[in-house]
Amino acid sequence: MRSIAWVTDSTCTIDPFFARDNHVYIVPLRLIVGEEVYRESIDISAEDFYEKMKNESKISSSQPPVGEFIELYEQLKDKYDDVIAIHCSSELSGTLHASLQAAEIAEVNVVGIDSQAGAFPLREMIESGIEWYKQGDTVGVIKEKIQNMVQNLRFYLIPASLHRLHSSGRVSGTQLAVSQLLRIHLLLRFDQGKIVVAEKIRTFKKARQRMMDVLKEDIKKIRKVCIMHANNEEDAKQMEQEITSSHPSLQTEIMTFIPVVGIHAGEGTIAMSWIRNHTR
Repeated sequence: MRSIAWVTDSTCTIDPFFARDNHVYIVPLRLIVGEEVYRESIDISAEDFYEKMKNESKISSSQPPVGEFIELYEQLKDKYDDVIAIHCSSELSGTLHASLQAAEIAEVNVVGIDSQAGAFPLREMIESGIEWYKQGDTVGVIKEKIQNMVQNLRFYLIPASLHRLHSSGRVSGTQLAVSQLLRIHLLLRFDQGKIVVAEKIRTFKKARQRMMDVLKEDIKKIRKVCIMHANNEEDAKQMEQEITSSHPSLQTEIMTFIPVVGIHAGEGTIAMSWIRNHTR
């Protein structure tokens, strides 16, 4: 069997011990809080980041340096037969581009995949790919199966802060003004890697209910749903309870949102994601 390495970034939320045991190499994004720069998941946890975020207005993120990817690929090229690079959405970050550029410089043949998301869906894609590899699938077959997962992923979120979305270019000034005036909450979704407005809803409670309704539409096509929150565990647990009481056979998971999302959507943001028709 050909040996395979996985290259990804810190938005994948993969357990570091699982990564070590399954040849997954994680390059961290940078989180900038005031004048301090942190490597995501290495220098600072998501929980600690949200605590710092409360008292600092100057917050941003950046993709990993190309040089860090080059160094990694130089280490991998003589150790593995194949390398799959799968990263967070290329519409929201230049990480995938930096990774593939570095592979070209290091003269490593890489199979690149755009997850068109991050967090839970990205983790599921990598873990599924590893399982398929163990079952004997080739890199080409694995890529095809993961791309099918990409087409079937669903990712909805209710941002807590439209100000941060506006400053990052995700929401226009007009949308911001109207939403503030009418106290409208936005239900956002990932669409081919971009974050778009799915619906505009008058209250947070109704927005959350609408997200639950969208989940119910797919309930027969999924086996697992992940509820993500940016330091809003109370709402996440309430949503999980509602789901498990109505659909006890559905697997649920609560995850603290990756800081990159919190930066743009604000502390308190809540989200759900699932992948339709997915079995390992």
